Order: sequence, then structure tokens, then C-alpha cells
Amino acid sequence: MLRERIPLTKIKTMRETLREKNLLTNFLEKNTDGRSQNVARDPKLSLHPLRNYLDLAYVGNITIGTPPQQFKVLFDTGSGDLWVPSVYCYSPPCRTHKVFNPHLSTTFRLPGQPVDLIYGSGRVVGVLGCDTVRIGNLVDVVQPFALIRSQFGMQHAPFDGILGLGYPSLAIRGTTPIFDNLKRRGLISQPVFAFYLSTRKENGSMVMFGGLDHSYHKGEIQWIPVSRPHYWQITMNRITMNGLNLGCFRGCQAIVDTGTSLLVGPSRMITIIRRLIGARPVGHEYAVSCRYVSRLPTIVFTINGNNYPVPPEAYIRKSLRGLCLSSFAGGTENMSRSETWILGDVFLRLYFSVYDRGNNRVGLAPAV
Repeated sequence: MLRERIPLTKIKTMRETLREKNLLTNFLEKNTDGRSQNVARDPKLSLHPLRNYLDLAYVGNITIGTPPQQFKVLFDTGSGDLWVPSVYCYSPPCRTHKVFNPHLSTTFRLPGQPVDLIYGSGRVVGVLGCDTVRIGNLVDVVQPFALIRSQFGMQHAPFDGILGLGYPSLAIRGTTPIFDNLKRRGLISQPVFAFYLSTRKENGSMVMFGGLDHSYHKGEIQWIPVSRPHYWQITMNRITMNGLNLGCFRGCQAIVDTGTSLLVGPSRMITIIRRLIGARPVGHEYAVSCRYVSRLPTIVFTINGNNYPVPPEAYIRKSLRGLCLSSFAGGTENMSRSETWILGDVFLRLYFSVYDRGNNRVGLAPAV
């Protein structure tokens, strides 16, 4: 989920899906069993399970404080901060999520710096705190995080807060993101983390820290240099569909973002893609005939000389109302003067992704 960059495309998708609100309630009730405990036996690798919510968000449990208070967070490569709602938040979104009570933690400290974070799906305002944060068996004893006092948007999101895994330049000034603290304190053996995102299954997704579990991918990992160490941003060669070059004519930039559910690009090019697949507007979404999904063309992203196909079964999703919706969204022209795309969960469900801070590179391999 990109911070301070992308327009409100993601929240529209979430709202459309959450019209049957009892589905959200059922999901949250199922996910209070504390299942996101560390399951790795190799001490060099920490595996942390994630829950897939309707292919829209991948959520894992963390705890903050002593004794621990548990929260569901979105593990997000598109931002750099950790935040959760606090007991001082009376905004409607805070009423539907767990809140942190600093008075119940013996290890809490309050630096008190004001925090104001803007995301594609909303905005949060609060103050900076510091406490013990646990991700499975990884324990960071002095981790800055934002205690939210006002929240706008994300009311029906299946997560309480966000844990950013972007570069330190994305984080609140003067703070160190949690992955950098884990690395600096020697709590992980290698400066890497990776994601395996399941398709249509609630269980099975993983984020791993400090190493890789190669059973989650097929073939060799192809490495792509980070072009700008801010986002996990890489250079893309071209984008084609049915042999037609859709953009990226002289190369362009792509941001690999686990916090964005869709494939996002410049609005002009997204309009062309919608025409090619016959997508028509339905409210805030674009739908195609479900009968013809298998006949739609595959879109191919060429990155560092390697092709990464995304078939129609991956970029068309079925809504709760039975509509077959396009997973393409526009708006990246507001981010940068150069052509930029966001490879969100639609792409990352197909490709196991590795984020190597030691070598400033992203790795991709076909997911199992």
C-alpha cells in the first residue's frame, strides 16, 4: 500500500466486496485463534503465516507491549511505518478494530512526536510510541510505532494496522522500520524477507524473514536490481498483450507492493487494456462477461529480460455478486513524471517474491 502516492483505487475494491458486512465479521472471528505463531524449525529462517482475505489483503498477527496485545496487520512493502489504533481513537474505523492500550504495557514509552500518514485507502493521525513488538519468535524490544488517535478510511479493512517493509526513507523521520531493527540487532541471519501469497485459499500464505524456504517456488529465482531504494522499485522493459506493446516503450518503473491488491498503471494505458479485454463500467469497477474469461489475452510483463505472464484467470476476479471484475486500476500518473506501474497482489500470487536489502534487489520465481 503506497503511502502519499496512489489515489483511492484500493478502498473502492474493498468496499464493493464488503457490502455483505457479515463476511468481515466471520473472517475476523475466525482469525482470533492466534495461529500466526512461528512455524519454522530452521533457526536461520522465521516463517510467519498470513491469512488471505478474499484475495484482497494478506493479514498476519503481531503483538505489541508487555504483556502482549495482539493485532492483525497488513505486511506492506509499499510503506515504511508500523501503526495500530489506540484507545484514544474515537473515529468510526477504530470502533471496528482492536486498539492498543499503552497503560496496560509495562514496557511502553512515549516519545510523543506527531504522526500523520496518508495511504491510498485512507489517512491516520496520532503520536509516536515505542514498545516491544513480536512477529512470531522475532522480538524487537525497542520498536517505534504510531498510536493512532484519528483514522479516516479503512473502516471495513480486515486488518487493525499496517506493518511497513519499505526502505527507511519511507518511514517517519527519525525512526527505524522494524525490519531494519531486526537486521541491526542480529535477530535475523540474512537481510532478506520474502512473500508467498496463496490464491483463493484463506490459509497457506507466508512471509519469511532472514532467509528463504525454496519449497514455495519453482525454478530459479531471477534477480532484478532495485532502481531507486525508496520503494521496492525496479525497471521494467515492456508490457505486451496479444503481441501488442501496451506501454513502457522505452522502459519504465515498477513498484512491487504487497499492500496493493490490483495491477495499477497510468490511466491512459489502463483504458487501453480495458478496451482490449472488453471491460465495461459497473459502478466504480469494470466487468467482463464471465463466459469469455478463458478467451481473454494474457498480459506479459518483461522485467530484466524475463517474461512474467499474468493470465486472465489471475487478473479477472469474481465478486460476491457474481460479477467478473477487472483487476486493473489507473492513477500512477499522479505519482511520478515517468511511467510507473504497481505490481500488486494480482501479480504476486503468481510469483514468489524476495526482497534483498543486503544487495538492493528483488527476486521473482514462479510460485508453487
